[in-house]
Formats: sequence, C-alpha cells, structure tokens
Amino acid sequence: MASVTQQQIQKFHEDGFLVLENFFTAEECDSMRNQIGRIVAEMEVPPHCRTEFSTKEEEQLQAQGSSDYFLTSGDKIRFFFEKGVLDERGNFLIPKEKSISKIGHALHAYDPIFKQITHSTKVQELGRKLGLERPVVVQSMYIFKQPGIGGEVTPHQDATFLHTEPLGRILGFWIALEDATRENGCLWFIPGSHTGGISRRMVRAASGSSTCVEFVGSEPAYDDSQFIPLPINKGGLILIHGEVVHKSELNSSESSRHAFTFHVMEAKDTSWSKENWLQPTPELPFPSLY
Repeated sequence: MASVTQQQIQKFHEDGFLVLENFFTAEECDSMRNQIGRIVAEMEVPPHCRTEFSTKEEEQLQAQGSSDYFLTSGDKIRFFFEKGVLDERGNFLIPKEKSISKIGHALHAYDPIFKQITHSTKVQELGRKLGLERPVVVQSMYIFKQPGIGGEVTPHQDATFLHTEPLGRILGFWIALEDATRENGCLWFIPGSHTGGISRRMVRAASGSSTCVEFVGSEPAYDDSQFIPLPINKGGLILIHGEVVHKSELNSSESSRHAFTFHVMEAKDTSWSKENWLQPTPELPFPSLY
C-alpha cells in the first residue's frame, strides 16, 4: 500500500472522508471473512430471540432482554440479526449465515485476526500521519449487508452515537471486505458536512424507562441530491470523520457487501460522554491503538 500523502490528509479535512484503495490485501480481507465464518458457525442464538410472545409483560421482558443484550455488547462479541429471519422460537427461517446483520462490538479486542488488523502497522502509521497522539479503539463491528435483505442505514453522523467533549475526536475506519458498489449498498457522503456540529445524540435512558436509549435533539432533513456515492474495491479503506453525514442504501443485489469497521478516539484532552450507550468496562478499558 502506498503511503498516504499530506495532500490526501488535506482532502480528508476538507471533505470529512477519504478513500484509500488497496489499503489491505485480498489475503487480509479473506482472513477476516474466513474468521467470521468460523465465529458464525459456532454462534448460539441469544435467549431474547427465542421467547414466544404471549402477554404484554413477556413482550416487555423480551424488549428489555434485547436492549440489555445491545447495551452490554461493548466488551463482547455479539450477534444482531436482520428483521424477520427468526421465528418466535428462535429458529432460523433462512440459513443462519445469511441472517446476520452485524457482529459487535469488541472483535478488535477479543478476536486475534481482527485485533491484528486493527492494530496493524499500516493503521498505526495512518493514525500517526493524521496526528493522533493517544488514539484508543472504542468499538468495532463486522457488517454483512446481506443480499436482498441488507437494510438501509439512514443518514447519520457517528458522533450522534459516540459523543465526545470536544467534538472532532472520533474517527471511523471502514474496510471493504468485498467490492462495495452502488448496487450492493456502498456508502454515500455529503462532502464537507462535518463542520457544523451534531444535531442529535443517542443517550442512555434513565433507569426504569421502557427503552434503553433515547434520542435528544432532532435529525435534520438532508437533501438527497447532496450525497455522493463512494464505491470501493475489496481491500479499500474509507476514513470517516465522526461528524460527516453518511448513509447506505438497501442491498437489492444478489451479492453481499461485507465490511469491517472500527472507531478510534483521540483520548488526549478528550472526555468520553457518560451518556453514550457504549462505555469502557473494567474488563475492557478502551485499548490504545499504539
């Protein structure tokens, strides 16, 4: 992989994103896909996916189980499914490897292959080029974007979910493990949309409320015509500023669009919001990138 130039870094600061083709090799991508295949093969369906609805109370318990499963996934490897792929007994209606939406949120910490990729010398070198002094990894996800059912991701800013004081300290690394095309749901961005702050936040709800998280503020109506698609080849990396507006469409094609993504925070002179859904734990303080 060619070294990143100052010109490219300048472009990142202007646009809020940067496309780096061929950042990882085909072999590195395949090692991640093979590893995820093994993880899925051993997967147990989470208990909250198995309840049969009968009373309101049991539905609430299931919703609570589902939200606890999500809220406590920051330091674990957990499974999240597309809608409608499991029956009420938790049996798969389609092959299980085709049913998963994503796996999160600590692959970077607990899986040797993903840990190695996250802390690879090229990622570290890129972090240094970007001037990161004390970068820590806050979370990671493997995203499947399944053929035909891989749901759309509506326009959002990552800092809505990962809030820091001050803003501007969150950076996403998004790795295409297969070609990402307009047909199978590549990312779309509004260039330059990272300079106006954030308009809403997802925060932990007060204990005892019916939901685990709630949104504060409102999502502006984005102008569709401002988004530009960023198709990228297998092995390519997209750097994503924490406040840039981006989205992806439904995957209506017959090919999946696997990606591995992780978020890094510059920890120097930064405070992580206590209201974020994701919190470091005694078992897993945010690990240093280098």
